[in-house]
This record gives sequence, C-alpha cells and structure tokens, in this order.
Amino acid sequence: MGNGSATTRRSGRQWPVRVVLLVAALGAGGVIASSYDPADPMGSITSAVESPLKSLTSLFPSGTAKGGGPRGPQAAPVRVATAGVRDVPVVVRTIGTVLANSVVNIKSQIDGPLLTANFKEGQMVRKGDLLFQIDPAPFEATVRQSEAQMARDQAQLASAQADAERAVMLSDRGIVSTQQRDQLVANAKALQATVEADKAALDRAQLNLGYTKIYSPIDGKTSAYIVYPGNQVRANDAAGLITITEIQPVKITFNLPQVNLPKLQDRMRENALIAAVTVRNDISEAANPGAAEEGDGIPVKVDFIGNAIDARTGTIELRATFSNPDLRFVPGELINVGVRLETLQQAVNVPHEAVNVGQAGSFVFVISADNKAEMRPVTVVYEDPAVAVLGSGLKAGERVVIDGQLRLSPGTPVSILGNTSEAPSAEAPTSRDIQTTARPQTAPATAQRGGGEGPAARGG
Repeated sequence: MGNGSATTRRSGRQWPVRVVLLVAALGAGGVIASSYDPADPMGSITSAVESPLKSLTSLFPSGTAKGGGPRGPQAAPVRVATAGVRDVPVVVRTIGTVLANSVVNIKSQIDGPLLTANFKEGQMVRKGDLLFQIDPAPFEATVRQSEAQMARDQAQLASAQADAERAVMLSDRGIVSTQQRDQLVANAKALQATVEADKAALDRAQLNLGYTKIYSPIDGKTSAYIVYPGNQVRANDAAGLITITEIQPVKITFNLPQVNLPKLQDRMRENALIAAVTVRNDISEAANPGAAEEGDGIPVKVDFIGNAIDARTGTIELRATFSNPDLRFVPGELINVGVRLETLQQAVNVPHEAVNVGQAGSFVFVISADNKAEMRPVTVVYEDPAVAVLGSGLKAGERVVIDGQLRLSPGTPVSILGNTSEAPSAEAPTSRDIQTTARPQTAPATAQRGGGEGPAARGG
C-alpha cells in the first residue's frame, strides 16, 4: 500500500508538467506547419522558432538590473603607483663562493713518536708558532755521532797533509821517489773528501733534529687533529697531521655572463670595479623575501678577471679579495654578490609589478584623468624585482596600475584602492641572481604576462 501511494503522489505532481510540455510542442508544431514554405523550408522553421523567443525576451530587458533600474559598467578596483625619475644603478647579481687565500696540509718529514701538540683544534695560529713536537732523542744521538766521526776524519786529514808536504819536499831533493810522493798526496786529498762528507752528514743529522719541531708556515685557522699526540708519525704521510686555512684575507669567486665583459673591463681600468657581498640565509629569505637586499652589502674590490670564457656556461670568472676582519666569511660559504656596471641618469622608472608582457611586447595600464584604463606599450631597458626602467612610452608623474590588471581592458573605469605610491628606490639591491635585461621597442600588447589571449594583464 505504501509503495502504491507514493507512486500515485509522484504521478499526480508530474502530470501538469507533462501537459504543459505537450501543449507547447503542439503549439510549436502548429506554428511551424502554418508558416511552412516549401521554397525555403529552413527559413520557415527558423522564423517559427525565433518568433516566440523574441516575445519572451521582450519581457526581460537586458539593460535592467534586478531592482528594475539600468546597470552600467562596473569600476574595477586597482592599486596604482606614480612613475618617477631618478638615477638607477644597473647591477648584475649572482652567487659567489668564498675561497681560502691559502691552504696548507702540515706533514711530518721524519718518522718518530709525536710527543705534544701546542695548540687547540680550531685555534688561530700565527706564522712561526710551534705546532708539534716529535721525540728528538734519536736525532740528537745521530748528530753527536756525526760530529765524532767528522772530528776523527779531520785528525787523519791533518796527518795525511803533513806526510804529503814532507814527501813533496824530499822528492825535490831526490830522497823520496815520485811514486811515493804521489801516493801520499792522493791519500791526503781522499781524507779531505771524507771530511767534507762528514760535514754533509752532520748537516743532515742537524736538519732532521730540526724537523722534530713543526712550526706553522702561515697565519690561519687550524683544523681538527688528524694524528693525536702519542701516535707514531711517518714521513710525508698523505693524510698529514692537520690542515691550516688562511682566512684573513679570503678570496671571493663568482661568474658573470660574457655579455657584461666589456663594461666589467671598463670599470676595471677605472679602478672602480667593486662587488657588494652579503651573507646568504636561505631560510630567513624564504620566510621574508627581499629582507637580505635591504642593505648595499660589504664593498669588496675586484682584483681579478679571468683570461678565458667558460665554454660550458658562457660566463667569465671574477675574484675579489676581502680582509675578513671579523672572520664573517668561511671558505666554501655561498654568498650574494652584486656588481654595479653603470648608472642610468634620470631614468623614468616604475615598480616592476606595473610592467606586463603580451604577445606584442611590454605594456602598462595608465590611469587617465577621468579614471579610465589605457593600455600603453613601453620599452623596458632594465629591470629587477623591484623597479623597471622605461626607455619610451611613459612620462614621469603618470599613474600606472600595479595590482588588478586582470580586470582591465582599454577604457575600463577604475576605482583606486589606497594611496598612490611612488616607484621604489632603485638604489636598494633587490635580488641575488637577476641580470641586466634589454628589450627592443614593441607595439601595444594584447595579452597578459605569459602570452594569454585578450588584453587581460597580470594582477589580482
């Protein structure tokens, strides 16, 4: 019973709808049949269908709003900035690496037990500081032995020289034969050579004794111990005893595109090639983009330009020497490097967000006096993430849209949100790896940044 009642109720609700649809279909068929023209069958059907649609459309005028009044185009909310004029530095930025000025692996030149190490791991040492002491006892004994042997040979030499002198004198008198004289003279010369060999052996023994004390050859910072006191050391062991790294000063190496080489060489000849360096902090930069670029960095003079272009990357190496007084930079560390190539004098500039790229090139949306958007093609001669320098297409003082471009097309009325801002200061570094960008003059753009269709632009 329950299912039968539900079916009856559903059928009761649906039958009026079915009746209306049936009547509409019969009416449409009647209209088509009455207006059917055998000479133009398709035209007859089209006219029959359009006639009732026009009647329905006349009941709802398209120019009225929900409340019954006319509705005009809505103003698009945007944020704007004013184009300014200032000196803009052209800066190329990249990532550099800190290099040690020199690295020395300290090795022993003799075999023996290592007695003491006169420094702590990681300590700064000066040139000439005593680092290690190897047991000197065996080498002191060798020195004494060499001294005794040389003294013995010197005594024998003195006796042989006296015999040779007497033999020469007696030979002149005919008392000693020439053969005896020559033998005694040769014996004296042989002993002279033996004494010279003894002197060399003594020098070698004293040199080895000196090797028992190992001194620092440079100023620098020591590594961890590779061999600890109490161990036996070997001469010229590949691992060595410690490593000393000179970190005052340090070298900063970085690469720049070869297209910048002429300007780099010009600045080098003028003795004005300076690199501004800052310490990288990827975690804080990810949390607060742009924070690392607020300052100009530490100025470091570039003193080396490579003699060849890297064929794999198309870049050339540059190096700068930094005194590193507070040991801020450590060899192997990655740092931000910015090099100023030139300064654009009194250049018209706008915030980077104002420039859009379409199919025909770069353009900006300019706000007219009656608060309507105008699409204006521009030529960008230099840009970084904060500022764009324009070569043509815009005058100082004109207002440009920096947010909300997606809602705009030429002639669209706008509603300005907030206060009009000035273009950002071009002196502040804003990026670590942006390069100078030169763009050819282009026609008005017709697509948003990225190459979409229509006049829509980047923004929100």
